[in-house]
Amino acid sequence: MEQTVAVTGGEIRADDSGGDGLPLVLLHPGIADSRVWDPVLPALTARHRVIRYDARGFGGSPPPTGPYTQSADLERVLDHFGADRAVLVGSSMGGRTAIGFALSEPDRVAALGLLVPGVSGYPELESPELTEQIVRLATAGDMDGLLALFRRTFAAAGSDPDTRAAELIRASFQGVFSSYGHEQPEPPAFERLRELGMPCSLLLGEQDMPQVVACNEAMAARIPGCRLVRVPESDHLPTLRAPETVARVITDLIERAE
Repeated sequence: MEQTVAVTGGEIRADDSGGDGLPLVLLHPGIADSRVWDPVLPALTARHRVIRYDARGFGGSPPPTGPYTQSADLERVLDHFGADRAVLVGSSMGGRTAIGFALSEPDRVAALGLLVPGVSGYPELESPELTEQIVRLATAGDMDGLLALFRRTFAAAGSDPDTRAAELIRASFQGVFSSYGHEQPEPPAFERLRELGMPCSLLLGEQDMPQVVACNEAMAARIPGCRLVRVPESDHLPTLRAPETVARVITDLIERAE
């Protein structure tokens, strides 16, 4: 059931499959909206209550109009749906958000699933060259060029026309650019990963950017008891490239949480 969740200074669109038991909350990456979970959703909703939502500016959520943090919005989503405790699974940007929330509110996180995750406080993830290219293309209004850049960078495992990945990436541009200047940085988390005490699994795509792969390996090594899953056929969009593997990782994680 689709619902609107009030957040500080705005609102976001969310969806709750309904049902009992420990809820599973899915957080999408910055190069897609919550539709990125479509390939794995049937396998998950068949047995679990699943909540997913669009971050501000993405999908059906209006662009932000003032300062906000992703972790505060996640907290509002949990409160809205009465989820005192949940399994969090975040992809890329969503993984970064899930980590930050798990560090600040560990009692509310039953288990943590990280798909090709980002993490605050890991400088090696930053690419000034990539940022310069994005700014140049965006300033010129060259959305086709920007899409081609994103596909080469984040979706290298796909074969032309790779329609679904292209559609999701292009649609994400509104969220990427509307959040600039409004989304506030989260506290550094990389050096605190050893504090995570809940069950955790981390999936990395071996065709992802090398700096992301290196970051994910370093993260898995720091998180106590983390199960690292390497997916040779995946890039930065594992739910599109290896949905069955993603569903198995998430299902295993929920079983460990319960």
